[in-house]
Order: sequence, then structure tokens, then C-alpha cells
Amino acid sequence: MKNLAPAIFRQRLLIEGFYTVDVTQTLLKDYLQGVAAHLNLRAYGEPVIFSPASGMGKAENQGFDAFLPLIDSGISAYIWSGHKFLSIVIYTCKGFDEQAAIAYTQSFFVVTDEVVYQSF
Repeated sequence: MKNLAPAIFRQRLLIEGFYTVDVTQTLLKDYLQGVAAHLNLRAYGEPVIFSPASGMGKAENQGFDAFLPLIDSGISAYIWSGHKFLSIVIYTCKGFDEQAAIAYTQSFFVVTDEVVYQSF
């Protein structure tokens, strides 16, 4: 991807995998706050978590959409409850340890199979 703004530092990481824990709003809030603290990223608000009501979309897409605002950007999490699949994007204007983010996520959600990730 072409870097259109080389003077602006951005670090972006997408993490995906199948989890084995029961994800609730409370658990997702704990993850967002925990991964931010683990990576020394500072939040300036509480996590915002949505779970559309049944019937609002396709049943196979039911789950959670969440966001934690960071002073240096944000963390978004997307959870498919039926598939037990997660897709998380950490986007910051401050550097962070990608391997620490991946390991924390894998451990927190007890991802026992492969975790895939992409920096962009």
C-alpha cells in the first residue's frame, strides 16, 4: 500500500482467529482495556460495545462490534458469536509491540488454532 502521508506515523495491525471462550460485553470490555494497558496505549474513554438485536441482520453475523478510543487512535473488535471468530484492528499513531498484541489476544480469547495477522 502506498504511504500517502509519510510524515504521519501510523501503525496498524489486524488479528484474526477462532476463539474458545464465551464472549460477553464484560469480557470484551476487559479485553480492550487490558490489551491497551499491555501495549502501553492510553484510552481517553470507555469501550463502546454494540450487539445488534436478533433479527437486525443475518443470524450468522450476530455478535459484537466494539471500539476503544485511544489518545493515539483506537482499537476495534468484531466478534462473530456463532462462528466463535474474532477480527481485531489496532490502529495507533504510537508504536507498539505487535508480537505482544498477538500473544495477548491469543491468550485472552484462548485461540487454540492458528492466529493470522497482518500489518498494514
